[in-house]
Amino acid sequence: MSISVCRQLSRMISSAAMILIGLTGGVATGKSTVARMFQQCGAIIIDADALAKAVVQPGKAAWQDIVRRFGKSILNPDRTINRQALGAIIFRHPAKRRMLERLVHPRVAREQRRLTREAARKDRSAVVIYDVPLLFEAGIAKRVEKIIVVTADQKTQIARLKKRNGLNRAEALRRIRSQMPLTQKIRRADLVIDGTLPRARGRKRVRDAFKVLATLASPKASPLMR
Repeated sequence: MSISVCRQLSRMISSAAMILIGLTGGVATGKSTVARMFQQCGAIIIDADALAKAVVQPGKAAWQDIVRRFGKSILNPDRTINRQALGAIIFRHPAKRRMLERLVHPRVAREQRRLTREAARKDRSAVVIYDVPLLFEAGIAKRVEKIIVVTADQKTQIARLKKRNGLNRAEALRRIRSQMPLTQKIRRADLVIDGTLPRARGRKRVRDAFKVLATLASPKASPLMR
């Protein structure tokens, strides 16, 4: 097992058997790929983006609030929110982005807490990974026990955003700069995973990390290890 992984993840003391990990990074750094690798190792993944989509389904309270403030022009023909149309607004207007976050984040937080409690009831030694892009920006860092940051160089981020989202360079940079700089996130991380690693090396990095986390989550773990 990687010594550096052990050292990085053994810095904090936890008091619960189940362990809740915050997985974050910059946009298009490879965070979702890393989350899937953790899931393959046996971790329970809670996806903040999936929760955000669920709480804004047509007719729900968050959906009503968003339509009231941003208008019906952001809706698809089936009344779901057109994420690209909404994104085009909020990434150009920081105040509107903050307004949207105030509408969505509290509802996502409630769902995350519910799913975490459910995971703990089912398995007292569960490793729960909360995959959340805005872990620091939304003040979520204080709710998790350890933090993993997935990184990539800006050139890779831009290329991925162009391919994945069809953005031009200026739009991609706007998305990247709307988040906390990766350098700051890295300083606050317990573990950093390079999202540009070859797949086999990335899997090994994740497997090593998961072994340490599973040990920390075990009810038999020594308090000194936790």
